[in-house]
Amino acid sequence: MQHIAELPDARAARNPTGPCIADDHEQLENQDFLKRVRGAAAVLRANGIRAGDVVAVVLPNRLELVVTMFAAWRLGAAVTPVNPELTDAEVRHQIEDSAAKVVIADDGTRTAGTLDVTAVVHASLEEEDTSSSTTADAVVPASDSLALIIYTSGTTGRPKGVMLDHGNVAAMCRMIIDGLGLDETDHSLLILPLFHVNGIVVSVLSPLLAGGRTTIAGRFRTSAFFAAVERARPTYFSAVPAIYAMLVSLPEEVRPDTTSLRRAICGAAPMPTELIARFEKRFAVPIVEGYGLSEGTCASTLNPPAGPRKPGTVGLPLAGQTVAVMDAEGNVLDDGSVGEVVVRGPNVMRGYLGLPRETADTVVDGWLHTGDVGRFDADGYLVLVDRIKDMIIRGGENIYPKEIENALHAHPAVLEAAVVGAPDPVLGEVPVAHVALLPGAEVTAAELIEHCRGSLARIKVPVSVFVTESLPKNPVGKIDKPRLRVLPVSP
Repeated sequence: MQHIAELPDARAARNPTGPCIADDHEQLENQDFLKRVRGAAAVLRANGIRAGDVVAVVLPNRLELVVTMFAAWRLGAAVTPVNPELTDAEVRHQIEDSAAKVVIADDGTRTAGTLDVTAVVHASLEEEDTSSSTTADAVVPASDSLALIIYTSGTTGRPKGVMLDHGNVAAMCRMIIDGLGLDETDHSLLILPLFHVNGIVVSVLSPLLAGGRTTIAGRFRTSAFFAAVERARPTYFSAVPAIYAMLVSLPEEVRPDTTSLRRAICGAAPMPTELIARFEKRFAVPIVEGYGLSEGTCASTLNPPAGPRKPGTVGLPLAGQTVAVMDAEGNVLDDGSVGEVVVRGPNVMRGYLGLPRETADTVVDGWLHTGDVGRFDADGYLVLVDRIKDMIIRGGENIYPKEIENALHAHPAVLEAAVVGAPDPVLGEVPVAHVALLPGAEVTAAELIEHCRGSLARIKVPVSVFVTESLPKNPVGKIDKPRLRVLPVSP
């Protein structure tokens, strides 16, 4: 596999007029993509960008973001993509923390040093030939050169910059290509945000490296999604459980043409088996569930697309990685035992930017400690039990919210469920559930509590259930449990 930084050149040399990347506004052939990358690299270089620098990109999902990323890599610089929905203070933190030398945005109103994206990415359209200078300046970054700084969502404090080098990214892309069986016939539809590693690796870099192509969708809208599928005819897309829940909630008369889709991928959070079944039955597209985190450059396990896929698990370890479960003393446990999920392999991050203590706490003897609790079943598939920090301790008894959430999902009226701990003066903590229903469904909180009593021990039954129209989500699309924890707990 060629170096990722050389991808635009390799594709243009192999098939100049072949389709490469598109968004809601235009489609670029391979030769056009290379021309844009060269022009953008020339502009970045003219603004002082050199190997080892960092370029911040504050853009929504659009092909200019991908062009800028490859242009920076062409100069040996790293990229930190910034969520454009952040507040000015949050954007400033990421820019300053990453020591970005240049910021690419729609306008220069956010901060000094901002370059307008149009002036950068469309520079090649204004000159007959920008290739001579930028080809001479092009470098092939070393494997240990920084490629991406991805910021965590900040649910446990200030967002931390996850440092991923070119070796991490290359290894991850190879694992994704092999794990999903991607080839030149594949066409991804990107709907996840490009400030997150899943969107970059699974939906852009991997299909392009495999010889396929990518279509970047703008802001996700449930009502417009399947129209985009019918128009672009992708072979796959990657999404989070919340998106699948929204698609399942579409009116019954919505029956789109999904025949181009070979698979749909789910990550970011475990997906309830009931939701997988509802989506697959209605839309006739198999869901391939995986698991990983930014600190592991995206994915560590995957349900094999060719089968057997096991709903309720997040699949088998990807080839090239070692995934295990450990006890609190750092001992690797046998299959079937419950412990913290740990990962080792070439995909494990270099560390958190400027945070050596946090890095040392997270990567111990080469093992990435994920903070997730899990076990392996008899076939070697990983089953996630919960997040360590989400565990509820009720009167000294450990309760994992995911077990309660699974019980709630088994009720036919439930679309989404989230369980959090609420303070209790006697027991310390008690479980409280927040539930969103399927459209048209009706059920009371008392009925859901009674439903839980049928499958859960008494101490695990939620003391309160709140039925709501929708559950809050964070920018990546996960249910925002920190927000739920601060809501009033009296029914």
